[in-house]
Amino acid sequence: RHHAKNLRKGSWEPEVSISCTLRNPAFRRWSNSSSRNLRAAKDMQNYRHGYPVRECPEERMTNLKFYLNEIKSSPDDVSIETFHTEWRTDYKRLERVHSYIQWLFPLREPGVNYMAAELTKKEIQAFRESDEAKSRLLDSYELMLGFYGMQLLNRETGEVKRAENWRERFANLERNMHNNLRITRILKSLGELGFEHFQAPLVCFFLEETLVRKTLSSVKRSVLDYFLFAVRDKRERRKLVRFAFQHFEPKDKFVWCPRKIQKLFKKKSEKRQNSSAGSGESTAQDEGHSPYKNKDGEAASEPKHSKPVADLTDAKKKVDSDSVNNYISE
Repeated sequence: RHHAKNLRKGSWEPEVSISCTLRNPAFRRWSNSSSRNLRAAKDMQNYRHGYPVRECPEERMTNLKFYLNEIKSSPDDVSIETFHTEWRTDYKRLERVHSYIQWLFPLREPGVNYMAAELTKKEIQAFRESDEAKSRLLDSYELMLGFYGMQLLNRETGEVKRAENWRERFANLERNMHNNLRITRILKSLGELGFEHFQAPLVCFFLEETLVRKTLSSVKRSVLDYFLFAVRDKRERRKLVRFAFQHFEPKDKFVWCPRKIQKLFKKKSEKRQNSSAGSGESTAQDEGHSPYKNKDGEAASEPKHSKPVADLTDAKKKVDSDSVNNYISE
């Protein structure tokens, strides 16, 4: 009952405790999810809600001091400037060493490096107010994108594309699946430290690679379970869920939104395609193009906001009105 009430409020992403969810047969019917799915949902929910039950550690501003080049990382004893100059294309070291990622992309949760400090609320605020720290964070982001075979096109909008060495770097991603955890951390850290609008373009890139271009098969599950639900902006996240549903096969195995919403996606897509056939207009996004590219498939100068998934009049004719009203409004 608790879960059903949350669904009526519009929280069709599982915003309940794992124990409650496991006991609820209604959730199991629409999700068919494994325990891994449930852990992923809980983890990303906890992040998006700001770690509501987590105690705040002591305010030492360790991560901010590191990004202001005042202290070095532990245990590697490397400054942020040295990371950016000497580690940038040292892909073997970036793959082999596991203690730097917590320093480059800090979170309000622990990682495998116990010598790295967790972010605090006051530190996040101070970091967001520091142009120097934020500029260096983007340098760190570009460093890791290069390691993964990607390139940052625009430091304002967060657009990304394949780098020239993408084949070699994608192969490394396929071989070393621990990088999926690193990418999840990067997405979370971007959201914490002032670059929430960078999350959706990166997730969209991975959705297109895994579901449309059929690359990075070892990353696909993490894209859907973790990357997608790291996006804090609800409107952007639901655009991405729709994009994922359009390209996921088989459709009856898609477990990342309820069946009612999937039916809405299908009917809305069919309606637009029929309208397009009659008028001769293009429906690039419905036909599978990324929401962050133009109709010719080129990267757009900045992400464009799409219209809501359905207007209220159509929604009432298609599915339960309470569910859809809240889906649109939230």
